Amino acid sequence: MRAMILTAPGTPLQEVDRPIPTPQSGQLLIRVHACGICRTDLHVVDGELTQPKLPLIPGHQIVGTVVEHGPDVSGAFPPGTRVGVPWLGHTCGHCRYCRSGRENLCDLAQFTGYQLDGGYAEYTVADERFCFPIPLGYPDLQAAPLLCAGLIGYRSLMMTGDAQRLGLYGFGASAHLVIQTALHQGRQVFAFTRAGDTEGQQFARDLGAVWAGSSDELPPEPLDAAIIFAPVGALVPAALKAVAKGGTVVCAGIHMSEIPSFAYELLWGERVLRSVANLTRHDGEEFLALAPQVPIQTHVETFPLAAANEALDALRNGKIQGAAVLVVDPRT
Repeated sequence: MRAMILTAPGTPLQEVDRPIPTPQSGQLLIRVHACGICRTDLHVVDGELTQPKLPLIPGHQIVGTVVEHGPDVSGAFPPGTRVGVPWLGHTCGHCRYCRSGRENLCDLAQFTGYQLDGGYAEYTVADERFCFPIPLGYPDLQAAPLLCAGLIGYRSLMMTGDAQRLGLYGFGASAHLVIQTALHQGRQVFAFTRAGDTEGQQFARDLGAVWAGSSDELPPEPLDAAIIFAPVGALVPAALKAVAKGGTVVCAGIHMSEIPSFAYELLWGERVLRSVANLTRHDGEEFLALAPQVPIQTHVETFPLAAANEALDALRNGKIQGAAVLVVDPRT
């Protein structure tokens, strides 16, 4: 099979030929149709997440077809079934986090495209317990971003409670999906982009934002909550300044630059600052059931598998509107 592999952090991915993997106990062999490109992939490739297995096949927003079962599978996904493979790829199942519905915090968790080979390849294997059925009506390319951009955005949105005026800092893959869910729930959305990104601001307005501007601006009215998708620590005090008393600021990324010091008065007034870590399978089940009801529409820019480095560069430089997706099998 063809695969794009990372051999050392900070280096370009290399296109190689590898044997098709053999599914082990509880695993599915999946022919990959498409794989979304996530900012977390950038953090892995650039060395900001420091514990990848090497060499590594990145990618954790995988849509494909089950080809073969390993031993001891349940049969929930027979050959020919289309499935999605997300970031969370394995947990221990018995620690206090797993037993309390917080498997996203499991200390022994393993993640697709980080400790487990992912979807920048023509085939992959995955634990069937952590795979999802793809909602009917979603083509492969449109389904792929739901598996991380959608899931993490959904978990972040749930952390904001019933906030009616919602700010989104960084209007990329996750935000363009979250805004659709938020509007479906009757919320108002205020979008913040990097300074000068008029195209991104217009994109947000086109999707229903009541206001869109630069992240160094204050919104026209105080927010009830804000979600920070951009991995920029300086946005934390900016978002705290923008939310009203009792408001919540959610940091949605797995990595963020240093957060600068800020005056306590920005946090005072029972404002809440919290992070979101990974996802649970329950998040996936809820969100993938909700997506067709909204219905969420994904806006994608596609790249062939061999152009994975170019796609990562485009994401790194803010050139992607919506979500980037690798077309691994053009026949699908």
